[in-house]
Amino acid sequence: MKKNLLTIAVILVACFTFLSSCDNSGYYERRVNIATVQPRGGYAYSLLFDDGRHLLPVASAVRYVPRENQRVLLNFTILSGRYGEFDHLIRVNDIWNILTKQVVELTTENAEKIGDDPVIINRMWEGGNFLNVSFRFNWGGIRPHYINLVKNTTVESASDDVIELEFRHNAYGSTNSFNRDGLVSFDLRPFQVEGQDEVRLAIRVNEPTGKRVIEIVYRYNQEVQETIEDFPIPVITSDEVY
Repeated sequence: MKKNLLTIAVILVACFTFLSSCDNSGYYERRVNIATVQPRGGYAYSLLFDDGRHLLPVASAVRYVPRENQRVLLNFTILSGRYGEFDHLIRVNDIWNILTKQVVELTTENAEKIGDDPVIINRMWEGGNFLNVSFRFNWGGIRPHYINLVKNTTVESASDDVIELEFRHNAYGSTNSFNRDGLVSFDLRPFQVEGQDEVRLAIRVNEPTGKRVIEIVYRYNQEVQETIEDFPIPVITSDEVY
């Protein structure tokens, strides 16, 4: 315990020493970004951005219980430059869990539960080994809506070179016309192929205007991409989708 407290004290001293000896360019600014949580024991954790930056929180305005590979929307302030293995030391101003799920198989047995109700795709992109989807749906109804990315085993694949998936929504009978935005991340690592650096995804979506297919190239074992800065905060809560 004493050793952990001493380590934290050293980090904080290094952080504030750094800040006192440089200008404020790029520091003290509140930013919002998507990250993946990496627990470090107890309540300690670090954060990995999709562009490869590794950040260590040394101050926080909220208490957060970390979970392995949990995707989060992070409101943070950079406190310093590189420190050891970390690109930045940061202060966590706020942190929200993003609905984070595995791709599931769609079968005749679970098709009714999975559903296929219309949903609007605001944006769909690959980053951090996840398929990230900003979506809009008819919020309301008798229970939280069900969101999934599925591999449909009830139909034959049209191509051996493309992984065909479907973004599915179960509104549980909601007819509410009041739309809200949500955010979900699906783990793509099970689709990595040994000896390849990328795979092609074709994702079928049922939107209010009809069905369409969104093509995504999932790249891995390559240089990481740039991350999305200042991501808009969805108004959706974790109690409204699962």
